[in-house]
Amino acid sequence: MRLLSTAAALAAGALLTACASVGEAPVSAAAPAAAFEAARLLEHARVLSDDSFEGRGIGTPAEDKVVRYLSEQYAAAGFQPGGEDGGWTQAVTLNRFTASAVEARFEVGGETVPLTQGQQIVVSTRLPGEAVALNDAPLVFAGYGITAPERNWDDFKDVDVRGKVIVVLVNDADFEQPELDTFNGRAMTYYGRWTYKYEEAARRGAAGVIIVHENAPASYGWATVTNSWSGPQFDIVRENAAAERVPVESWIQRDVAVDLFRAAGLDFEALKVQARNRDFRPVELPGATFSGSFDVATSQIVTRNVLARLPGTTHPDETILYTAHWDHIGVGEPDASGDAIFNGAVDNATGTAALLELARVWAAGPRPERSIVMISFTAEESGLLGSEYYAANPVWPLETTVAGFNLDAMNVYGRVANLGVVGHGQSELDERLAAAAARQGRGIEPDANPAAGSYFRSDHFPLAKRGVPMAYAEGSGDFRDAPVEPREAARNEYGTKRYHQADDEWSADWDLAGQIEDMDVALWIVRDLANSRDWPGWKPGSEFGPARAASATARR
Repeated sequence: MRLLSTAAALAAGALLTACASVGEAPVSAAAPAAAFEAARLLEHARVLSDDSFEGRGIGTPAEDKVVRYLSEQYAAAGFQPGGEDGGWTQAVTLNRFTASAVEARFEVGGETVPLTQGQQIVVSTRLPGEAVALNDAPLVFAGYGITAPERNWDDFKDVDVRGKVIVVLVNDADFEQPELDTFNGRAMTYYGRWTYKYEEAARRGAAGVIIVHENAPASYGWATVTNSWSGPQFDIVRENAAAERVPVESWIQRDVAVDLFRAAGLDFEALKVQARNRDFRPVELPGATFSGSFDVATSQIVTRNVLARLPGTTHPDETILYTAHWDHIGVGEPDASGDAIFNGAVDNATGTAALLELARVWAAGPRPERSIVMISFTAEESGLLGSEYYAANPVWPLETTVAGFNLDAMNVYGRVANLGVVGHGQSELDERLAAAAARQGRGIEPDANPAAGSYFRSDHFPLAKRGVPMAYAEGSGDFRDAPVEPREAARNEYGTKRYHQADDEWSADWDLAGQIEDMDVALWIVRDLANSRDWPGWKPGSEFGPARAASATARR
């Protein structure tokens, strides 16, 4: 595909501007001498998103190819193995669940409403077993499915939902009415994430959860739901999975929910409004039940995080991280063109390529005082499981991990006016990001779409919630180089038509000047931290501050 028909003609000048940016601003004597090369980034992304890598599915033969490629490239760059037992990897054991022969229906008002997997409903599970069968389980609308004592919010009140299937809304109440400011306005909290809703339902003993999909509050379309949840699902191995997972995890289309509520004598829109109020109580759908059955193939797989390390000269026991996930969806159902390989070129071959190029530049320059560790995480697309596993079982102690940068789905459309900071206001890295962006003539844009909950949707989050200051910043705003219109069109098209689709393909016409500017920011800040005694912290009021404070004595 051609994302920008004129990109090849205009890339040279823009790329020269970005590549030269390291030398345009004052740099310390310890600055790496090499500059980022767009051709290298482009080639790494091309290889990783080639059809032969089969969409980089975890636990597939393609994983071996990815691990081998990354290990070889990190070694060629000059990094050492940074994984377990002196190797390049960290083993991550996961349970894999594949649902088949799915049958689902509503019974309401004396009528049977069949639900077809992938069309009206998507059903999955992350509970070990051979099969799931729910018969005529009562349906209860539980608003947003949130219990947040610190916000004086409880959607469940004293209603017992054990053995029932709860129907919940995606996101949280402030999305529809941000002036309520109960959940930080339109800046989604973790309570708005689908992962939280399933977890809370399990704590309540529900038999299942049905999340009503709506494009705007979900921040993605129904096709993303079907592609992400119709295939195998994964989870870390849990000591008591039944206490943490419900048998049925599902989504339905909004129109299906509207019809269901109407058939039960209820007004879906009116109940949505009521759900924004603290006084909301769960509402049983009169005469409505859900029945669902499917076979489950449960197995364990061992997938791998790939780690590479450049030991520090003075304080090698202190670590700074660069992270990106190498996995994508793999092979799924063919699209209209017959393409079944979800190549994941932007998401996240670009971020993975960035780690390899950062490793080359770091190893080519003077050795830093603190250690630099690159982590190519597995299983991000399955719920941040590779990063969750690492954060719970760190190879390099979190107490002495200074900070980190996460790189995910990078800008391939050209230079932009701002640096978008996801989770702006959380950590003291904000000021460093602003200063670095200013050196490039760019401003800071605090999370352009906080309602999408991006802070909870990438691999920095498991580390952040355990106290490690993590930056997740990427180019945003207006394009700085002409022609602007095709760049805007390509960027918008990716979000609406290519994200988590088989059409997330590599293009030789990508303009990587914007990606290189973002990488420069990550290089400068980490370079300064790596040759200092600074320990960035969390800002007052951040929910991640207490976790960091608990290990303060480990940092000198």
